[in-house]
Amino acid sequence: MSNDTARHITYAQAINEAQDVCLEKDPKVYLIGLGVPDPIGVFGTTKDLVNKYGPKRVQDMPIAENAMTGIALGSAIAGMRPVMSHMRVEFAMPAMDQICNQAAKWHYMFGGQSRIPMTIRMIVGRGWGQGPQHSQSLHAWFTHTPGLKVVMPSTPYDAKGLLIASIEDDNPVVFIEHRWLHNVVGAVPEGYYSIPLGKPNVVSKGDDVTLVASSYNVIECIKAREALQAQNISAEIIDLRTLTPLDDAPILESVKKTGHLVVCDQGSMTTGFAAEIMARVTEKAFGDLKSPPIRITLPDCPTPTTRALSNYYYPTVNHIVNAALRTQGIESGDPFDTITPDQFLDIPDPSFKGPF
Repeated sequence: MSNDTARHITYAQAINEAQDVCLEKDPKVYLIGLGVPDPIGVFGTTKDLVNKYGPKRVQDMPIAENAMTGIALGSAIAGMRPVMSHMRVEFAMPAMDQICNQAAKWHYMFGGQSRIPMTIRMIVGRGWGQGPQHSQSLHAWFTHTPGLKVVMPSTPYDAKGLLIASIEDDNPVVFIEHRWLHNVVGAVPEGYYSIPLGKPNVVSKGDDVTLVASSYNVIECIKAREALQAQNISAEIIDLRTLTPLDDAPILESVKKTGHLVVCDQGSMTTGFAAEIMARVTEKAFGDLKSPPIRITLPDCPTPTTRALSNYYYPTVNHIVNAALRTQGIESGDPFDTITPDQFLDIPDPSFKGPF
């Protein structure tokens, strides 16, 4: 299907459609989460589904994340396919025992005789001064837990196809959405399709430097690639799409071609997922590297609330461009030097409607 003639919808609408498709296809699928039946519907991602499927299949829940995640887990053991939504990754923290100590292990503890077909949606990202308890990106926590699959799509097309694959998976999947992506528009086919978990996507071909990213950082890499083209530097962009499982072959092949690597991750640096990518490349393709790989991450301190601090906390497109230039032996100044405390950088673009 050509992108020129395809139907275009937002990332939030694609998430909504994926759940609609699965609810219609399988009566064992149900949605649960704080505000899921609300008219706004978790940033629009569950909007109107309660009107179509009723409150038994699109369920609100109290502010009791640990208990309700346990109930959803129990229903999965009994054969249902719950899709649980946490409107912030931080809201899932009280349920870590249910997610990491129970759901992730169950299939293995019982010799594969029991399945946990449970999808846990979480929303991450910055915006409108959400601050240290509402804007973290803790995806690396979940990738460190054997038994969990972790998905972080960047486009509406991938969001729909990967969410359908997640709901149809027979064991727990953590599906993470960056809130700055919910208004992004892209080509999305109608009806059913799925995208296999674990397969990265080569967004664009290039010969000079490999940019590896996931979720919203892919958008930043695409902007950086355009800036690099103006300096005759060709960047290859790889969208991880799924952090675990991960087929790293496309990354290794790209580094073999370019010899240079920049990894962009929206988590903090120490033991973050960018370190995992760099470890794999240095273990398996060290001889192909022509320059030290570079990480673009958040600093190792809590996310700030105030504009004056957040402007100097989050890396920008210029950080990616400068890192790519450094791999080519081209030094440039600190990107933060061009930022002032009064700039309003806490929205992705003027179309951003905020967190609610």
